[in-house]
Amino acid sequence: MAEVGDSRPELDGTPAVPGSGRVLPASASPAGILLVEDQPELVRALQINLRARQYDVITARTGREALALAASHPPDAIILDLGLPDIDGTEVIVELRRWCKAPIIVLSGRTSPGDKIGALDVGADDYVTKPFAMAELLARLRAALRRDEGEPGHGEPRVATIGAWLVDLTAHQVTRAPGAGGEDAGPGGAGGTLRLTPTEWRILEILLLRPGQLVGSAQILTGVWGPGFQQRTNYLRFHMARLRRKLEPDPARPRWLVTEPGMGYRYQP
Repeated sequence: MAEVGDSRPELDGTPAVPGSGRVLPASASPAGILLVEDQPELVRALQINLRARQYDVITARTGREALALAASHPPDAIILDLGLPDIDGTEVIVELRRWCKAPIIVLSGRTSPGDKIGALDVGADDYVTKPFAMAELLARLRAALRRDEGEPGHGEPRVATIGAWLVDLTAHQVTRAPGAGGEDAGPGGAGGTLRLTPTEWRILEILLLRPGQLVGSAQILTGVWGPGFQQRTNYLRFHMARLRRKLEPDPARPRWLVTEPGMGYRYQP
């Protein structure tokens, strides 16, 4: 059994679907894990073990970087250290729980009951103390992902309709919706497809993955441009106006990409 700091992957013969013990089909998408940890040796050990089981791993060293990545690349689960260089891990949990439903497993050297209770009370799903057995952490991750699979909305297709346009977030394509007439289309494109810029795609993905939910301007700015841009609301207004001109039939009176004054934006299905 590998302990923390042991970079040897615990292999059991064949790559498997996370939590299933079955070989991963070629068409299956690996679960995305956001690993938030500032110790390079531990990050390396966890990456080796997680990727050996075909998890898709992205890493963050700081709390602000973690928030930005969670917004721009929504994970299926998060492994989070509490002792981060910039902000405390409990503050990261509080902010994540405003808009992120992915299970959070705390991985921390803090062993007091107060620390554990505090993290769980603000939204963590599980708590593993360092030093830890790699097999135990992986088992807890599998359990968290199984619970999440049972939640309403899990596994829904990444496709949404805005006006006469069908937005496919997986394929990164915007095409005319079946049966949509040209008179209902927004002014952004006269043909069967519509081109969006990379920035427009990132903004749209953050909104469309949270249908009906208010998404704060600061969250979008952090997710698209990174930490330190929370006050640059003029950036967001400019790109939202461009998106509406391309997608909304009446950009001046948006039906799908709605502004919540003083707060943020909402994709209203």
